[in-house]
Amino acid sequence: MKLTFYGVRGSIPTPGKDFIRYGGNTACAHLSLADGTDIIFDAGTGIRLLGQELIKKDTPVYILLSHNHWDHIQGFPFFAPIYQEGRPILIYPGQTNAPEYDQILKQMSGSVFPVPASALTSDIQLISLPQSQESFTISSAKVCRIPMNHPGKGSAFSVEDDGKKVVYVTDNELYPPYKKETDFLTFVEFCRDADLLIHDAQYMLSDMPAKSGWGHSVAEEAVKLAMACNAKRLALYSHDPERTDNDIDHVVAHCREYIKLTQLPIDVFAASEGQTIAL
Repeated sequence: MKLTFYGVRGSIPTPGKDFIRYGGNTACAHLSLADGTDIIFDAGTGIRLLGQELIKKDTPVYILLSHNHWDHIQGFPFFAPIYQEGRPILIYPGQTNAPEYDQILKQMSGSVFPVPASALTSDIQLISLPQSQESFTISSAKVCRIPMNHPGKGSAFSVEDDGKKVVYVTDNELYPPYKKETDFLTFVEFCRDADLLIHDAQYMLSDMPAKSGWGHSVAEEAVKLAMACNAKRLALYSHDPERTDNDIDHVVAHCREYIKLTQLPIDVFAASEGQTIAL
């Protein structure tokens, strides 16, 4: 498997000179399986650039949506493959409280976008699984999902293929002040032995309690989860729009100090646009 980040920012895109190294596009990561199958985590603004690559193919595209907040679907109308005639686009919506499985298409309706979803020529399929269904397959990969702690809920995903495991957990508050959908120990088991854990790290402990309940984790908690689940690599993800490249450098250095104290062999880094990780 090979994973490439196309959007790593949370909440809203952040253009500008202070956001170049890590990038300013919102959530999108592309996972290529050994057989060439294309799986996409989220459809934030980063998916536009990914579309320029995938339009060279005509094979199915699988999109795993964490939830329907704008920063996770707003790039979809600019994703070139949806304009390819007959191109299979299979979308797995997140386990949101409101059953709005087609929200990614509805955003193109009315006066909001000039091209309605009904005009798309690709073969778009919304795969609405029962809320209780925890796993399914895409090509040779086993995909598991679990509810995340975020206003309106949503899904975290793990993908296992060819002996490797990638876990995508964004917009997730590990210790929320509201009723948890999933507790910490359950997340530990879900992420167990991940080769790559991608986890929300939008805040720092210094941002609390002002941001408590907003649906994001602090970086220190993401490190704690990586240590508890025996992850090999931790990608800090969903960078706060106020956090510059230099700020993110400080977050990474701070998290590495945590790891150093434990002497665990975990590679902690901040996800950046264009970064590719071979598994």
